[in-house]
Amino acid sequence: MEGSVAVQKMLKFVDVDRSMPEKRSAGERRKDFDEIYAEYAKEKAEEQASRCSQCGVPYCQSHCPLHNNIPDWLRLTAEGRLQEAYEISQATNTFPEICGRICPQDRLCEGNCVIEQSGHGTVTIGSVEKYITDTAWEEGWVKPIVPAMERSESVGIIGAGPGGLAAADMLRRQGVQVTIYDRYDRAGGLLTYGIPGFKLEKDTVMQRIDQLREGGVEFVLNCNVGEDISFDAIRGKHDAVLIATGVYKTRDLKAPGSDLGGIVRAIDYLTASNRKSFGDDVAEFESGELNAEGKKVVVIGGGDTAMDCVRTAIRQGADSVKCLYRRDRANMPGSQREVANAEEEGVEFVWLSAPSGFAGEGAVSGVEVQKMRLGAPDATGRQTPELIDGSEYIEEADLVIKALGFEPEDLPKLWGVDGLEVTRWGTIKAAFETGQTSLDGVFAVGDIVRGASLVVWAIRDGRDSAQAILEYLNESASVAAE
Repeated sequence: MEGSVAVQKMLKFVDVDRSMPEKRSAGERRKDFDEIYAEYAKEKAEEQASRCSQCGVPYCQSHCPLHNNIPDWLRLTAEGRLQEAYEISQATNTFPEICGRICPQDRLCEGNCVIEQSGHGTVTIGSVEKYITDTAWEEGWVKPIVPAMERSESVGIIGAGPGGLAAADMLRRQGVQVTIYDRYDRAGGLLTYGIPGFKLEKDTVMQRIDQLREGGVEFVLNCNVGEDISFDAIRGKHDAVLIATGVYKTRDLKAPGSDLGGIVRAIDYLTASNRKSFGDDVAEFESGELNAEGKKVVVIGGGDTAMDCVRTAIRQGADSVKCLYRRDRANMPGSQREVANAEEEGVEFVWLSAPSGFAGEGAVSGVEVQKMRLGAPDATGRQTPELIDGSEYIEEADLVIKALGFEPEDLPKLWGVDGLEVTRWGTIKAAFETGQTSLDGVFAVGDIVRGASLVVWAIRDGRDSAQAILEYLNESASVAAE
């Protein structure tokens, strides 16, 4: 009987329509950096969770990098058993409240939902996940990190982004002593300085960092490895080392006029904006160098970073914001949900357009644009952009933001490390799942191994590598005891 009641609470997708949390109007959200979606009310969360079909082969789960047990926590939410839903959600995801906000669900879990494929509209998985964990924080269900037993071994983690933080969480829960080294003045990496507040409010990140700090993780901030401390010193101080630096070297655009003033990197622009949100004094922002107010802004690129830039510029009061992308909308790598949000807020997308140079005297006044068409598919199956002769024109611009993606820094050279092998792309060569590098006791995870990727993959890598590090420490202890 109990099972049939549970089933009755599910399978509502036939008579209950898909409904996202209420979204603030475009006019309202253009004025601030607050998140654009409201929270579900309890009844609404239960209703939307009840739309899950509880299918036998949950494609949502298999397409989630963390393989979150999505059907089970949807069922528990629909039944009003929210604390149990949270326990299942956090069992596989170190930061579910962050993933619920910033994961491109339209490309992952929701995009592969069975009822979406059948024409009924996907379950709003990300919004329910966010609701579950936000409620858990409010109700005190998120417990402090208290290891059952302390261990003497220590691990040094280089990089306080999602991969490093996820590994730190897992290791501390097992009693390992953890120290995180990071070049910035606040922990969080991309979560803190790369992603705008309208997608991820910073209180959400800071509460997790506070939890780690209170749980015994030591943070050494404003610390540049290779300058303030050597890699060898970190390695000598700890029983194992995890490299989780991410990739911050911007892909450049070599074109005539690219050295003009007013042409800036996306990471610098977003970091300045996020620092202002924290209340920091940012000289480059106050001078106008990294401030879009009153300017004609052109963003070059089509990924999620480009979307963050165009939507930030709108909020800073730009006169106009245009995004140049060399392919069409269907072939854009960024989230289609983010594109729609940007269009609502007043961003103009100029498809099939690529920069060929920049105009201006001293400071940029325009982007020389070359129109494109899509030709034959490349090795990945995407159509290759081709230039259209005679189609050049000038797009006026006072501020140009390059959002062309990121590449790894040359860490072996930067840190003076011998024997740390890298791939031909410059990423660190590391074993699949464990993250073990060519150096004994040195592991690597996240974008510095994968190349620029999603936050959820960094979390997955951090969790996997933490388990491998524990096994390494256990084996080392066994050898020492013999």
